[in-house]
Amino acid sequence: MDLNTVEDVIRRPSARPGSDWHAGDAWLAGGTWLFSEPQPTLRRLVDLTALGWPTLVPTDEGLEIGATCTIRELHEFTPPEDWSAGSLLRTSCDAFLASFKVWNAATVGGNICMSLPAGPMITMSVALEATYRLWATDGTERTVAAANFVGGDHLNALGPGEVLRSIHIPAAALRKSYAHRRFTLTKLGRSTIFMVGTRTPGTDDLTLSITAATAYPIVLRFDSAPDADTVRDRIDAIPADVWFADPNGTPEHRRHLARHYAEELRAELGGAR
Repeated sequence: MDLNTVEDVIRRPSARPGSDWHAGDAWLAGGTWLFSEPQPTLRRLVDLTALGWPTLVPTDEGLEIGATCTIRELHEFTPPEDWSAGSLLRTSCDAFLASFKVWNAATVGGNICMSLPAGPMITMSVALEATYRLWATDGTERTVAAANFVGGDHLNALGPGEVLRSIHIPAAALRKSYAHRRFTLTKLGRSTIFMVGTRTPGTDDLTLSITAATAYPIVLRFDSAPDADTVRDRIDAIPADVWFADPNGTPEHRRHLARHYAEELRAELGGAR
C-alpha cells in the first residue's frame, strides 16, 4: 500500500539512530505491517536495514538475534547440537500466517514490536526466557524481559522513538527440554493458542507459557513437578479479561484449550529429565 503522507525516507541513518526522532517518524525494517494498511500519522520512515546489524550470533552465553533478522534467516539457522530447545526457533517460524515472500522481508523484531497476541516471535522469545535490548532516543539503553514486554493487543513497553536492537536467548534456556501445542481453525491459520512447556535437565521443574490465547503472554512456573489439579488451578486463576476474543476463538474456547494442552505438556515433560 502506498503511504501518501510520508515526505521523507532516511535510508542511511546514524549507527545509533534516534537522536533526531520526532512525532510522525516510524522505524522501517521489513515493513510488512507498515505497508499493509493506511498510516495517516506518518511523515518519515527511518530504514534500519541499512545499519547491517548482525542477524544471528551464537556464543557460549546463548543466541543474540538482531532485530532486523528476517524470518527466513531464523528459519534456516542450525543451532548447536546441545541446544535441545533450538528447534523451537524453526517451529515458531512455521507458525507464521504468511507466504515465503513475507518470510523474506518480515523481521523478528518487527513481529515482536507489533505485539499481536498471536505473534510467534513473542511465543518463541517468552518460552526461551529471552531479554530485549532497547535503545532510547537519548542514547541510553535498557533490557526488558520478553515476558514483560507485551502488555496487550498492540501494546508494549516501548517509549516514543525507542527501538528494539536485539533479542538475547540464554544458553541455559536453549538446553532445556521442551514440548509445544498449537491450535488453529485451519491448517495454515492464525494461532488460537500457542503453548510451550519447558523443563530444566536434571530437575522436575516446569514452565508453561501461554500465548495467542491471551492478550499478553502468561508464564506459569512450578519449582517442582505439579499435579494436574495444581496446573488447572493456575490456569483458572488467570483473569477472565486476559483471555483473547477474536474470530479464531472465544475466551472460553481458549481457556479450555489451555487446560487441555497444559495437562498434555505436563505429562509429556514429566518423564523428560
